[in-house]
Amino acid sequence: MTQFLKGSGGVGLTDLLKDGSKHFTGVDEAVCKNIEACKQLSDITRTSIGPNGMNKIVVNHLGRQFVTSDAATIVREMEVVHPAAKLVAMAAKAQEEEIGDATNLVVVFAGVLLENAEGLLRQGLPQSDIISGYNTASKAIADEIEKLECKKVEDIRNHEQVTEALMGCIASKQHGLEDFLAPLVAKACIQILPKDAKDFSVDNVRVAKIPGMTVGESFLMKGFVLTRDCEGTIKHVTNAKLVVFGTEVDLSSTETLNPKP
Repeated sequence: MTQFLKGSGGVGLTDLLKDGSKHFTGVDEAVCKNIEACKQLSDITRTSIGPNGMNKIVVNHLGRQFVTSDAATIVREMEVVHPAAKLVAMAAKAQEEEIGDATNLVVVFAGVLLENAEGLLRQGLPQSDIISGYNTASKAIADEIEKLECKKVEDIRNHEQVTEALMGCIASKQHGLEDFLAPLVAKACIQILPKDAKDFSVDNVRVAKIPGMTVGESFLMKGFVLTRDCEGTIKHVTNAKLVVFGTEVDLSSTETLNPKP
């Protein structure tokens, strides 16, 4: 027979959880905690924005060190697990996959929007009104951006127009080399465009690094480039056939057979 005894003192929720656990009550308090996590992520990458931004040293779970100012790399290697901050990290990843640049702007801009929303929440404004205001602002911004354009790419096969479009993003990564790299990148992107195409795939342009050379010695080569020598003892072969595999040929792991009893 089991008997439950009711004591004079009640048992709180913190007594039911393990040591170090935290419990937040109220919708507004939970929202503020989520906003605070996103703001901390934004503060980390904010000092790396722009061509003069500071680099960050990130050590991932494998102990590998990364020295970079790219927000997408910083957020990816940090392995963010907070649900709200992870949404911002996913937005930066989507920006990198779609555009390839301005990932730091996405993280910083999201942090500023949430910081302003926190101030409105503390003033007593309902969350639905804040969301409605941001939705209205996003529609207005989409119309205003079209009026603020200074240059436009009318033809994606025009080398000069594409070069001007690439100047800004290349300058943010390789400041001082944009005048040399932008025409080179533009020419590479135009060459791989299929007929009647309105877009191109980034995977069709590869970068091969040659030890001992500088960025100023970069050049464009149409075709397939191998940066390693041939394997084996035969050095000079005529009328040879070349096969290129897109996947690894070696086994990733050895097979282990259980011995028969």
